[in-house]
Amino acid sequence: MTAFAGLLLLTLALGMWRVLRGPGRVDRLLAVQLCGTTGTATLLVLAEAQGLPALRDVALVLALLAAVASAALVQLLRRRRHG
Repeated sequence: MTAFAGLLLLTLALGMWRVLRGPGRVDRLLAVQLCGTTGTATLLVLAEAQGLPALRDVALVLALLAAVASAALVQLLRRRRHG
């Protein structure tokens, strides 16, 4: 189970690389969504492996923050394109 969490962390690192080096704004937005989803999955796997129910709560908060961040980035991209 810990190896699976390590694989998810590798995916998270690749997503962060795409955020920093992405060729376009849409690529970066999708990478931010990937980071939120992967971070949530990593926390859920670690919560199950270690038996810590508090990590599930943290994963739920991260999932909500990732959704809000994605919506905020879409609005920012719209304003910059029209303004």
